Amino acid sequence: MLRGAVGGRYAEALYELAARDNKVDAVEQELQAVNQVVQENRELQKVLFHPRITAAEKKALLDELFQGKIGAVTLEFLKFLVERQREQFLPDIVDFYVQLANRARNIVAASVTSAVELTSQERQALEGVLNKITGKNVQTAYRVDPSLIGGVVVKIGDRVLDGSVRTRLAAMREHLRQIS
Repeated sequence: MLRGAVGGRYAEALYELAARDNKVDAVEQELQAVNQVVQENRELQKVLFHPRITAAEKKALLDELFQGKIGAVTLEFLKFLVERQREQFLPDIVDFYVQLANRARNIVAASVTSAVELTSQERQALEGVLNKITGKNVQTAYRVDPSLIGGVVVKIGDRVLDGSVRTRLAAMREHLRQIS
């Protein structure tokens, strides 16, 4: 709960700064790159997240690593997180920031799980339907789960569209139990 609240608040503040300076896309790319570097480097995590290493030392490290490689807005934001002892929330902040940027771009993320790998024609048709249903540009991530037996399950935000055979069989089984 706290992670989401903190991540959302800081992401909104950064988004407002980036939008004001017309740098939403650049800041998004920089945040994702920095987050990836931090996530892939255990030694960097130990230093950034260690409570006994001072904010000044952490900011000096950020300067050394990222000065000239990322924009001033992003670098100053990272230093601000260090000052406020919020650097551990970076992954959450990045996720929320991407959501805010996508909302402004009229893009929504969807997760599609199917029983078998979908062909490119099936993917295009499904994406067309999802675009029409949501009224937005849908970015889809595909996954295969043979336990669905057949059909697809689509998750868009907190909405779930379940067209799987597994769910239909479960509903039919429940209906038969009720009438017996």
